[in-house]
This record gives sequence, C-alpha cells and structure tokens, in this order.
Amino acid sequence: MNAKQGLFRLPRILGTVAVLAALMLPSTATSQDVAVGQATATVLAVLAVSATTGLDFGNVYQGVSVTAAKDNSTTGTAAGVFTITGAASADIAVYMQMPEYLATSSGDDRMVISFNSTDAAFDTTGNVDPASFATGVADVDPYNWGAAATNVGSTGTSAIFLGGAVIPSVNQTAGAYTGDIIVTVSYIGT
Repeated sequence: MNAKQGLFRLPRILGTVAVLAALMLPSTATSQDVAVGQATATVLAVLAVSATTGLDFGNVYQGVSVTAAKDNSTTGTAAGVFTITGAASADIAVYMQMPEYLATSSGDDRMVISFNSTDAAFDTTGNVDPASFATGVADVDPYNWGAAATNVGSTGTSAIFLGGAVIPSVNQTAGAYTGDIIVTVSYIGT
C-alpha cells in the first residue's frame, strides 16, 4: 500500500472510530416516572373522664368504720361513679390516685380511708348506675389497673364504680371530711 492509498483510508478509519466512540458513551436519553402517594390519619374523639357521683360514706360515728359498696348495696352510702367518653371500643389505660385520708376543710383533723383490691368495677356498656353493672371487669384493684382489659365501650361511654371504707378514730372530730380521688385515662393506641 502506498501513502496515497493510506490517506484515502484514514477518513474511513477515523469515521469508524468516531462511531464506535459514540456508541460507547452513556446515553443521555432516559425514561422517568413520578408517583404521588398520600399520608392519612384520623384523629379519634377526645377522651374525657368526669366525676359523675362522689364516693359518699354518709353519716359516720366515732370509732365505727363504714364501707360503701361499689354496687350501691350499702344503705346510706353511695358508690363513686366516674364516666369516661371517647372513641367507641378504643383501648384505654386507667390510673387512679387514691387518698390515704379524708380531712376537714380546716385541715385540723383527718380520717383514714381505705380501698381493697376489688373495690372498683369497670362497665363498658354505657351504664352509669352502679347497681346495674352489666359487662366489663367486675373486680378491679383501684391502686393497680394493670392488666384489666379496659376500653371505652361500643357506645363510646364506660363507667368506673368505686367503693371503699372510712375508719374514724374513737375521738374523731365532728364535721365534714373530704379527699380527692384523681382519675386519669389515656388512649393506648390499639
């Protein structure tokens, strides 16, 4: 091959090299797609608890203890009733802070109040009458709700019925005595 023939082949060789180089470069034309999803949430009804009826031991004599039954079966006393409203059938946690004493308004004297491990009941039917307990947990320790299965109930209303006992001393000062029972409820997310 002479030099003249080599020059005529050079453009063909350079053209082939250019085509091969172009094929080796990454493609700039791509395909893409976009999707849009949504995040949603539903806020449940507000969970509320109210003291419907106070735990009432009635008239008490010095040195004589009085028990108020959670089902209102003790004459002259009344069970405490706490009504809970919220999202129907939602599971909740219950915490009760119980007083150790009832005190006079001046704080000059105190009287022991006590609760046993079955002094509370939890009714899930919407019933707020302690004498008509229907469905729920009949015997609950008010100090420790623990594993007690509690929910707002299918009607969106449940009730806690609370009994207890007061133990006046033999020299208990005459007068009215009170103490706070604090009930806290919260959704537990199930």
